[in-house]
Amino acid sequence: MKGAPTGFLSWRESRMANKLRKTLGSPDAPWIMRLKRLMDTQPKETVARWCLGYAEGHILPIYERRRPGDPRPRRALKASRAWFLGQVKLPVVKHIILDECHAAARELDHDPAAQAAARACGQAASCCHAAGHALGLAYYGAAALAYDQTGLEEARETYELIAARECGKMEAALLETIAAMDAPSSDISKEGRP
Repeated sequence: MKGAPTGFLSWRESRMANKLRKTLGSPDAPWIMRLKRLMDTQPKETVARWCLGYAEGHILPIYERRRPGDPRPRRALKASRAWFLGQVKLPVVKHIILDECHAAARELDHDPAAQAAARACGQAASCCHAAGHALGLAYYGAAALAYDQTGLEEARETYELIAARECGKMEAALLETIAAMDAPSSDISKEGRP
């Protein structure tokens, strides 16, 4: 840029390089590929049980701590569980996910961690529609966890390392869910459906 102060471009370029992403990971990231391969071997109910449980235990608390009193992501997760139990129709669940949970996320450009947490919960809830939505838990959930843990000023590499670690935890949780579902004493009617 002609006439720009020395060092201006490198500062600007570095700020652009560290721009926060709404999700972390990519389809060709090894940790995403491993998680997807494992999900692809499982029935929808198993993926949903893992996905909803992980979102409730690890992602929803981020949202609720940052947005106390806003029940929309929790309502989406509950609606998805209700669909699996046959208590509500899919259009009702989709309305709650899109018009409540994702609407909450759209309001949060000023708080990327809460925004990513709301989107992760919405994607997790959407597993009642298609199990593939569970990958949104990995992409958005990793962002929510990373931004919540380290703030918003870290290098992209730091966020990617956290994403890899968090996706490893998600994979381990999915393996535990698979083992529990496969156990001879596992009775889905006693534990409740996803």
